[in-house]
Amino acid sequence: MEKLFSYGTLQYRQVQLDTFGRLLEGIPATLSGYIIGEVEITDEAVLKSSGQRFHPALIKTGKQSDTVNGTIYIITEQELAQADAYEVDDYQRIEETFQCSNQAWLYVAKKSL
Repeated sequence: MEKLFSYGTLQYRQVQLDTFGRLLEGIPATLSGYIIGEVEITDEAVLKSSGQRFHPALIKTGKQSDTVNGTIYIITEQELAQADAYEVDDYQRIEETFQCSNQAWLYVAKKSL
């Protein structure tokens, strides 16, 4: 099993159904050292699923006072691959440790690294 942190559109009911074929269960989590920016989406399938042209994107600041709230979902390796397919090329998947000491995958803006 894998842990995936969502702070944006992967929390939407329709996006979960379109991406994973089911609704995900998760726990609230807070990530330190990041802020939320945005990325313009041009992928038609992603636009249709989310209904949004601009998606939130994590940007690393390294400041402990900067925090982002979201949800950590428990998913399968196959579902992680499906999440990778949903996230467009403007994102990169990395692993981080959260305030609750959980480690999870998350997607950050490529331009912020």
